[in-house]
Amino acid sequence: MKARKLREGIYWVGGIDWNLRNFHGYMTQRGSTYNAYLIIDEKITLIDNVKSYLYDEMIARISDIIDPSKIDILIQNHVEMDHSGGLPRLMKLLPNTKLYTNAQAIKGLKAHYKEDWNFVEVKSGDTINIGKRDLTFLTTPMVHWPDNMFTYCPQETILFSNDGFGQHIASSERLDTEFPLNIILEEAKKYYANIVLPYSKQVQNVLNAASGLEISMICPSHGIIWTEHVPKIVAAYKDWAYYVSDSKTALVIYDTMWKSTEKMAMMIMEAFENVGMHPRLCNLQETHISDIMTEIVSARYICVGSPTLNSSILPTVAAFLYYLKGLSPKDRIGLAFGSYGWGGQSIPILQNLLGDPKECGFEMLEPIKYQYIPDQAALDEMRLKLEAELKTKLENQK
Repeated sequence: MKARKLREGIYWVGGIDWNLRNFHGYMTQRGSTYNAYLIIDEKITLIDNVKSYLYDEMIARISDIIDPSKIDILIQNHVEMDHSGGLPRLMKLLPNTKLYTNAQAIKGLKAHYKEDWNFVEVKSGDTINIGKRDLTFLTTPMVHWPDNMFTYCPQETILFSNDGFGQHIASSERLDTEFPLNIILEEAKKYYANIVLPYSKQVQNVLNAASGLEISMICPSHGIIWTEHVPKIVAAYKDWAYYVSDSKTALVIYDTMWKSTEKMAMMIMEAFENVGMHPRLCNLQETHISDIMTEIVSARYICVGSPTLNSSILPTVAAFLYYLKGLSPKDRIGLAFGSYGWGGQSIPILQNLLGDPKECGFEMLEPIKYQYIPDQAALDEMRLKLEAELKTKLENQK
C-alpha cells in the first residue's frame, strides 16, 4: 500500500472501501474512502483516521513514508467510527502521543472507546505550530455531529475539512483533476443531500467563518480531494446550504398497487411538461430514497403519490416521507396525489406529512385524488386544473 504525495511533506494515507454499498441507510454504489493525512515536519502529524477494518491499510501507507511510531501529533476532526475506528489500535502504538481535538470530541471519544488518552482540547481559532507549518482549528458543530471540526494549514492553504465537501467514491485516483468532475459533483450532492442537508443553517455559518481563508486544496475525509475545482464545490455548497432550487424542476414520486396512482403520476408529469417545466419520475419500487434525495436538493416541486392501503399510505411512501422529513429540505412546493377505493385516507395523510409545519412544512398545491380507475377524460380534467395552478405559480415568480 502506497501513500499519495499531495504536496512536499504532505501525504494521503487513508483506506479505500471498495465494497461499501450502504452507509447510514443510503446507497453508496461507488464505495468510499476514509481519508487520513500525514504531514512530515519537525513534529510529524497525522490528521484523521480510518474505519477499524482498514487500520492495517492506513499503517501500511504511513510506513511507506515513515515508521508510524515516530508520529508526534494526532488530530481527530470527528468522533464517528468511520474516522476514529482505527484509534484504539493506533493509541496502543502511540500511547503517549498528544491527541488534539475539541471538547465535544473528547467527550465522544471517551464514551465510544472508554479510554482516557493524552487529549489536548482545542477551541475554534486555536493554532499549533508543527515546525515550518501552523495548523489552525475551526469547530464546525453539527456539520454533521456536535464534535466536527476543520483543520487549516495557512502555509499550504489546505483545508482538512473532514465530512465537509466529501463524497462516497472508492477509486485509485485521489485528485479532482484525475476523476470525472461530473461524477464527483454528483456524489458530493448525494452526500450533502443524505447527510449534511438537515444542518444547512450550520453550513451557512461555517461557510461564512471560512470565507476569509485562502484555500487552494480541500482534503475531505471521504472521496476525492479538491484542487483545481475548489471554487466549484464551494459554490455548490452555498447553493445547497441556502436551499437554492430550480424553479422549473419537479419530482413526481409515487408507489402504486393497481396502476391508478401511476396513471395519475404520468398525468402530473404531462402537466408540468405542458407548462414548460422539467419533471422527473421516481417510482419508489425502483428508485432508492437516497437517490431521490439527491434530486430533491435542487428540485422546486415535490409531488408524492400513494393509493390508500389499510386506511393509510403504502409502506414505501411512508418510509420515504419520514426520511424526507428528517433531512429537512426547505422552501419547496408540495403536491399530494393518489387513488383510492372507498376510504381515501392516503391523500389527507400525504397532504399533512408534506404541508404541516411540524412535518415537512412545504407550501402545498391543491391535492389530487380519484376514486378507483381514472379514465382519459378524468385524467385530462385533472391535468388541465393542475396546469392552470402551475401557470399561476410561474406568473407569480416573475
